[in-house]
Amino acid sequence: MLTGLPYKTKQFFFVLIKLSIVVGAVYFIYNKLSSNTNIDFSLFIDFLIKNDTFSTKNVVSLLFLTFFNWFFEILKWRNLVGSIKSITFFEASKQSLAAHTASLITPNRIGDYGAKAVYFNSSLRKRVLLLNLISNVAQMSTTILFGSIGLALFISKFDVAISYFNLLRYIILVIIVMSLFTFGVASNKFNIKGFSMKRIKDFIKNISLKIHIKNMLFSIVRYLVFSFQFYYLLSLFGADLRYFEAMMLITSMYLLVSIIPTVFVFDVIIKGSVALYIFSFAGVSELSVLSITMLMWLLNFVLPSVFGSFYILNFNFDKDMGQTTDIE
Repeated sequence: MLTGLPYKTKQFFFVLIKLSIVVGAVYFIYNKLSSNTNIDFSLFIDFLIKNDTFSTKNVVSLLFLTFFNWFFEILKWRNLVGSIKSITFFEASKQSLAAHTASLITPNRIGDYGAKAVYFNSSLRKRVLLLNLISNVAQMSTTILFGSIGLALFISKFDVAISYFNLLRYIILVIIVMSLFTFGVASNKFNIKGFSMKRIKDFIKNISLKIHIKNMLFSIVRYLVFSFQFYYLLSLFGADLRYFEAMMLITSMYLLVSIIPTVFVFDVIIKGSVALYIFSFAGVSELSVLSITMLMWLLNFVLPSVFGSFYILNFNFDKDMGQTTDIE
């Protein structure tokens, strides 16, 4: 779209786009904090102060867990990109955090794909999109694995009202969709945004088994880190739950939240609503649950977006695209 424009004009448009992304992210975060109907922000702060959340020990512990959550996400991205490009941890950090910030203002975090692709030459961008999809599928698979176990234990332990007819319909629908998808993959006749299924299968097969294993391991470790962070906050806010019981509830919550289609900006509200339902069975107070979901959102989504905004504003289209080195 900008190919025929003069260099200075293109630079102006790039600056405008960068500012728009950052300003948009800031606005959505502010709007979410100021118009959250689940919990008043001043009440939230008072609750944190009352529970000594801002003590040195708690602040360090929570930031430590947030750091490792993103540390393993960055390692996961560097590992996957290593199949087509050799990048440093710092470059993977810039790409992951900048893409995270861009994703805040797009439905279902779709902006994450485009933002990461911009860091690579045009010849590699389709492969980068597929690598990002593989990364997200691994994380989702981890959520489904742990969540299915947790939800099964949750239903067996608590008296949960379930419409088995609706559940059966949902299972049948999933089976039909999965069957059609499997048939499409097997027939090699389906295309996804210009990608033939055969090319996608060949691309995935050509990635070494070691990279696939590391991708899953990083996804699992990251899941365990932010799940433990949720448990840490439950303990901090006085919830009388053993680790196993808490994880049963936490994994169930993350599974239910993940299968609810949502625009990302409303994610904190949906998580709060689902968490209220799940943790009500364990007698955890509403204020504690809403405060935890809000704090988890601030720590793992808002805080990283601050660093991501810095990388977006300092992004140089001519230099940042050419920093990586091809693997022979």
